[in-house]
Amino acid sequence: MANITINGKICECDESESILNIARRNNIYIPAICYLSGCSPTLACRLCMVETGGKIVYSCNAKAKDGMEILTHTDEIIQARKAIMQTYCINHPLECGVCDQSGECELQNFTMHMGVDEVPYAIKDTHKPLQKWGVVDYEPSLCIVCERCVTVCKDKIGCESLKTVPRGGDQVDKNLKDVMQKDAFAVWSKFQKSLIGHSGTDELDCDECGECAAVCPVGALVQSHFTYTSNAWELKKIPSSNPHSSDCELLYYEVKPKSIEDRRLKIYRVGSDFHFGELNRAARFGFDFHNENSTKNEEFFNKIVNGIKNKTIKNIKFNSFITNEEAKILSILKEKFEINLINNEAFLYQKFLQNFSRYSGNRLYSSDFDCVVNSDFIVVAGSFLRYDSPNLGYKFNNALKINKASGLYFHTIKDRVVEKFSKNLITCIHDNDKDIEILLFLLQKFGKNLPLWLSQKLENEFENINLVDKKTQETKEQKISKFSKILGFDEMKLDEILAKKEKFCLIIGEDFIYSKNSEKLAKLAGCIQKYTNFEVLIIPPRTNSLGVAMICDLDKDFQNGKTLGYNESGDISFGVYESDLDAPALNQQEGTFLNLDKRVVPINPAVGYDGYELNDIAKALNVGLENTVDYTSNLGLGFRDVMFDDLENFYDNGGISHRGYKFENIKCQFIDDEFDLTNLNEKFDDFIYKANPVGQFSKFTNNSSILNEVAYLYAGTEFMQKFNLSNLEPINLDDLAICVKFDSNIEGAYLPYFDDKIDIDKIFKTRYKKFNLKKVAK
Repeated sequence: MANITINGKICECDESESILNIARRNNIYIPAICYLSGCSPTLACRLCMVETGGKIVYSCNAKAKDGMEILTHTDEIIQARKAIMQTYCINHPLECGVCDQSGECELQNFTMHMGVDEVPYAIKDTHKPLQKWGVVDYEPSLCIVCERCVTVCKDKIGCESLKTVPRGGDQVDKNLKDVMQKDAFAVWSKFQKSLIGHSGTDELDCDECGECAAVCPVGALVQSHFTYTSNAWELKKIPSSNPHSSDCELLYYEVKPKSIEDRRLKIYRVGSDFHFGELNRAARFGFDFHNENSTKNEEFFNKIVNGIKNKTIKNIKFNSFITNEEAKILSILKEKFEINLINNEAFLYQKFLQNFSRYSGNRLYSSDFDCVVNSDFIVVAGSFLRYDSPNLGYKFNNALKINKASGLYFHTIKDRVVEKFSKNLITCIHDNDKDIEILLFLLQKFGKNLPLWLSQKLENEFENINLVDKKTQETKEQKISKFSKILGFDEMKLDEILAKKEKFCLIIGEDFIYSKNSEKLAKLAGCIQKYTNFEVLIIPPRTNSLGVAMICDLDKDFQNGKTLGYNESGDISFGVYESDLDAPALNQQEGTFLNLDKRVVPINPAVGYDGYELNDIAKALNVGLENTVDYTSNLGLGFRDVMFDDLENFYDNGGISHRGYKFENIKCQFIDDEFDLTNLNEKFDDFIYKANPVGQFSKFTNNSSILNEVAYLYAGTEFMQKFNLSNLEPINLDDLAICVKFDSNIEGAYLPYFDDKIDIDKIFKTRYKKFNLKKVAK
């Protein structure tokens, strides 16, 4: 550690940190309009200049050195910043009154803060028409070319869909270089040359996450649906957590009454703390999935209560789009009324974690978001990462780009976006039956002090090959793993990218949880956490799968008797959509989730609800507390005794999370008993895969107005050519009539489950299925 002094304040830091990040962490203000935390600096705005050792440096790019003394607001710096802001105002349209960013515009803020009251320079303007880019609009005349959108798309999201393009028109007179403040001249010259455009295609090819609009400091990039609907200062921001996927990232529902006559609240858009928490497409645009016209149907309410009381309802079938508090209520109903709790994906995840814990000695996996971002070698296995867990994909890409990590990505379907994350990323596209071999390779390659039975097994899985030394041309015998050969990747290349790597992370996904080998894979993953340097992360498949797995004692099979479906089908249904009894959506509730970061994070209601809640059923049965959030302080082992109203939900200026609290990862007794390693999977020459398109997760995302769409069989080029298919062509896939849609980023094909018109559980038992495809006769 080192110490630097900023404006007389001693700050402890690491010498690899930038001065700007150190200042922010210590609540010392340095202006910056182009820099994003966690992204590479662009030096586009130069407002972050500071003085050290009598010289001006740019704090976003300058690294700390022990003993540095830094001044942030000298007279020279203040005048330079004002001159820069004057150039940003040249030809900037005076339309603040109708601009969607007005009221939270950084150009407005800095112009006022730095006292800009005149613009002494001018240049001929050019016509720059509005461009529509799907879910965002680009207004070039408002763009100050800070390049935030470019860097966030490259360094965090990973799509690299944006770049700077030539602006056209007049350039800044070079003679002004001698009379203007040098930084102001440089900034003006740079943005006068450029605008923002697409990378390599006529249309914007991206995941439509909207992060580019979120980071835009002005009104150049805005969410299309929000344009001219509200002033920013009219909206109330309600902090909550992403209800659609297990990252449960911090978000803000921005609400106000619908109209003068209708005072019910409406969500106009979703905001975020974009410096530290990215939002995926579903979180940002899937906000209006609530139960709009809820009522209290006493007949069906009493029918459910009496059915549970007299034990004619023997099962409750539900999914993991629920809160921890609701999971606790369900567990109480199970205990008091001998009800079976049926939730297939959470049951499989729970069993996976239980087997994992027996061989790891910990109740949970050890990795988290910070671990992923700070790792320098990351392995991803069993996860279609960008599609299954976009936010974890962002962290993975960020580690590769910013932390200069290397990685190994295993999957059965090629993802061209992932392949472009880094030159130091090896992507291994393997057969659908291979999964045990991946984890055995990691234990063979990185394991230390393994159990004798496992060590002997792995020692027999090598073979010798002859390699020619490039320098000496001598032939040398090299021992390589049979597993790397089976999986089809270059172990020598892996050794190259592993050089000087110290912090390892393994990300395991849903493929392994649904695999016929899931029990063995869980045990092997436990061994990896126990006997290697890898920190392991096992992705929860749905929003609160981890919370449900920690709270509920789930059942595999139904009892004889009736089933109550909670947001699922049943003999009687209690749900958000088309149910016998209305239930609240997750944006209409208070409660908590346990996310993949192992944090218990709060959610708050954004819109009203007039129907019954699950706790009303519990209270009618005399087993409920007064309010749903009264369960928050008593959720069970690993959870803290903390009241809901005492939970925080924010990031501080240094990026430290103050979101709820960390779940306690309790140590438990571990075993190292031998178990069978026979691979039970069936190999398919052709298969379809169970996955959603990027940004869709469930019927809840699909019920939002912006994300609502028809489901397709999504296929890549090779699949389309092999079966002679064209885009949007109707086909019969076994008994399912569906159209094919081209996904340019993949090879292979996947069938989604966000559309509840598709009975996905009837089609898939694992994530892979053989199929019979027939073209529909014209």
